[in-house]
Amino acid sequence: MLFNSFEFMLFLPIVFLLYWKVFKKLSQQNLLIVVASYIFYGWWNWRFLFLILITTLFSYGSGLAIEHFQGDRHRQKMVSIGNIILNVGILGIFKYYNFFVESLQELLSLTGIHLDWPTMNIILPVGISFYTFQALSYSIDVYRGKIQATHDLVAFFAFISFFPQLVAGPIERATNLLPQFIKPRMFDYDTAVDGCRQILWGFFKKCLIADVCAMSLNNIWMDYQHQSGLVLLNGAILFTFQIYGDFSGYSDIAIGTAKLFGIRLLNNFNYPYFSRSIPEFWRRWHISLMTWFRDYIYFPLGGSRCPKWKTIRNTFIVFGISGIWHGANWTFVSWGLYHAYILSAFIYFGIHTKHDHPAAYGHLLPNRKEATQMLYTFILVAIGWIIFRAESLPQAWDYISRIFTAFTDAGPKISYQKRPYLFIFVMLVIEWLQRTRPHGLYMPADSSIFSKQPVRWCLYIVMILTIMLFKGAQGEFIYFQF
Repeated sequence: MLFNSFEFMLFLPIVFLLYWKVFKKLSQQNLLIVVASYIFYGWWNWRFLFLILITTLFSYGSGLAIEHFQGDRHRQKMVSIGNIILNVGILGIFKYYNFFVESLQELLSLTGIHLDWPTMNIILPVGISFYTFQALSYSIDVYRGKIQATHDLVAFFAFISFFPQLVAGPIERATNLLPQFIKPRMFDYDTAVDGCRQILWGFFKKCLIADVCAMSLNNIWMDYQHQSGLVLLNGAILFTFQIYGDFSGYSDIAIGTAKLFGIRLLNNFNYPYFSRSIPEFWRRWHISLMTWFRDYIYFPLGGSRCPKWKTIRNTFIVFGISGIWHGANWTFVSWGLYHAYILSAFIYFGIHTKHDHPAAYGHLLPNRKEATQMLYTFILVAIGWIIFRAESLPQAWDYISRIFTAFTDAGPKISYQKRPYLFIFVMLVIEWLQRTRPHGLYMPADSSIFSKQPVRWCLYIVMILTIMLFKGAQGEFIYFQF
């Protein structure tokens, strides 16, 4: 079930009313969440509910087993490793089996060896990478002693399958989300209203940024070999904002929806395109995934508390894995390594990139240095997104090289549309003004501009009407494929 579908517009208020008006006990609310989450996911393909069920049961059992073997670290470690192998094995079969077989066949063919290894015709389950990592973090944290194993099976089912963030994150930690399903929740009007505002902002970014950009972008990529460098540059910029509007829009809708049920999800984006360096960008983009890699891979490898060459090695490992996490294609791996290479330069030269405050803190506009830093960071990120968007490495290289070499139109022109850039401009202005706040429509109680209810409602109505009138063609969220 898509957030931007008619079915979800009916599904959400029904579940909301049942949750607060009918099922008022904690156990009943948790059970309702589980049922609603399985309906939400099963709406796409009910057969893959068995995968979530297997992941949930084995992860739950691993926590109890680790608790049972208290004092026996060897057995606890074996249980934790077993759960990791099971979940990563399921993920590997469905997401990477064909990729590794085909890559191995191509590699061996270079030596004259022809491997006739069959591939499988399987569909990638939506969101499998997200809920798998969420389940893994639970058993690892129980093993590390950061959280106690839960005995509440229904609460654990709710933790793994909570529908707002089930298929595209944020990737929640048991230390944050699981306790919220164990303690009673009370309806808070102000939190629910803020959740609705965040949902509206998410739809703005999805429908008016991502979907509108996609309308022009798809035409450019289908015929990029015959377009001028200026048109291809336009395509690179549009995709940079499309993927941000799409993914951060989903996160805003998910976080806002969770607030309606008294659940606080972790922030997943923190205005990444206002970053002053690539390291800062990765502290602001897909925060839940990058902190997962930091805590469960980067730190165990030694993190930055080791010689520079090891820190660089750890960075390449993390971003190589991050690339393959995004998809079974060498373009994703290369995209991850591209960012690792840039980050390694910062590490090698010891360039300070941590800031206590966002850009232009306390000022309306950035100074020249900050503006320059944000511009070159945006350019580097946009180049990376070309690699990410391409279907193959030769295509990525051809696209990037043609931006700088194809100075004349060699084929039919792609008509420029002002609408995507109009909405991008509006989004950037709003997010710049709100860059110290949780989301674009966050309105604190002391807000002087929106302290009057009629002003707020005028804003809501204008935004809703704009979305209805100018939204792009309805499409799935990009990160559903990951």
